[in-house]
Amino acid sequence: MKPSMRGDQGRHVDKDLGRAQSAPGAMLRAIPKAISMGRPREFDLDAALDEAMEVFWRRGYEGATIAELTGAMGINPPSLYAAFGSKEGLLKAALDRYTIQRNECMAEILSAPTAREVAERGLLKLADLQTDPANPPGCLLVAGGLACGVGSENIPFELAAHRAQMEDQLRERFIRAREEGDLAADSDPAALARYLSAVIAGIGVLASAGATREQLREVALVAVKAFDE
Repeated sequence: MKPSMRGDQGRHVDKDLGRAQSAPGAMLRAIPKAISMGRPREFDLDAALDEAMEVFWRRGYEGATIAELTGAMGINPPSLYAAFGSKEGLLKAALDRYTIQRNECMAEILSAPTAREVAERGLLKLADLQTDPANPPGCLLVAGGLACGVGSENIPFELAAHRAQMEDQLRERFIRAREEGDLAADSDPAALARYLSAVIAGIGVLASAGATREQLREVALVAVKAFDE
């Protein structure tokens, strides 16, 4: 048998409803959130997104099930849908969280004094991060969209949009390098940024397939030679 709503709790609710009826438009404001909007969120959003991020990173969007996601996040499915709307909404939130963390790393990379050092620092750091046993192998922006099927057609485009943000950051940095005389006047900052983005994506695929840190660093050092021309 469910406990009665009467008693102190019931009287408080009655008082709130009474005040709501006496003030036009105040009904929803007077009803406690637990009644009008469902149970309030009671989990650490950033921590939950970090856990969801790792599931998407390891399993990809298609492979990550709601049960796996909610189990890792420590919440139930209704809480997931209430907070994010859908599995796709959760991925978008996790990608935004991932981008914030990536931008902190990118700030350090872009602060290198030359375009060549930007490329070398970025690729070598990437090789280390993507083979760090503390993280899933590879890159979320690559692995997250592999093998998406019917109903998930938007996911590769969502991931591509986040990769494009990094390419834009590199292009802007290389434009500045050309203006400062670090790159030749006839160099193409957009092409260099696109080239580096392609290498980054390739390193992510290799890391996901089990390439070692040494192998990825070899790829990075070969790729950096493009900036010697």
